[in-house]
Amino acid sequence: MRNWLLGVAFFFLCGGYASAAPSLQGATGLIAIPSADVLGSGQAAAGYYHIGPHDHGVLTFHAAAGMEVGAAYSEQGPGGMRLQAKVSLLPEAMLTPAVALGVEDITGEQQRSWYAVASKSLPDGIRLHIGAGNGRFDGLFAGVEKRLKRVSVLPGKTFPAAALMAEYDGSSMNVGIRFMVNPAVKIDTGWRDHHTYFGLSYTY
Repeated sequence: MRNWLLGVAFFFLCGGYASAAPSLQGATGLIAIPSADVLGSGQAAAGYYHIGPHDHGVLTFHAAAGMEVGAAYSEQGPGGMRLQAKVSLLPEAMLTPAVALGVEDITGEQQRSWYAVASKSLPDGIRLHIGAGNGRFDGLFAGVEKRLKRVSVLPGKTFPAAALMAEYDGSSMNVGIRFMVNPAVKIDTGWRDHHTYFGLSYTY
């Protein structure tokens, strides 16, 4: 394992969520839970994650207005490929959250899971997510992010913008940190389902 893969990246632009990254399941989100954010027009995201002894790969792209689709491959458990899709039902406004509806493992290779999720930005760089679903979610799930600004550590050197993440995915508590190396590249690390994980994602 490479210890330098420690990080968190999260960046807001004009009050919006500007550095979306794929979750371990493929959908735009936190660690293992989806958010109500979807990739924008022409965007795509790819990621590699290592959890315990297992490797995971994800690929997600914008399919239509307010819709993203993707696939996730995992060596964990039964393994194999899982398809997913998410549709934005309501964009975030000053007083109301963004709302989305999605499904993981569309073909039911392991455990098809439908969900609805709402996401809302709050003052001080905090963003909340709460949702409910069946399958792996088994009811309610929730998460919180705390944006950290870039910090100067040496003359001419800055620590990347980052976000602390904590979530409950329906069965376990997960924590992590995400660095935004640049607007496209994010590095994640943390603790998920009793295992450490790290990952690298690219959104373009």
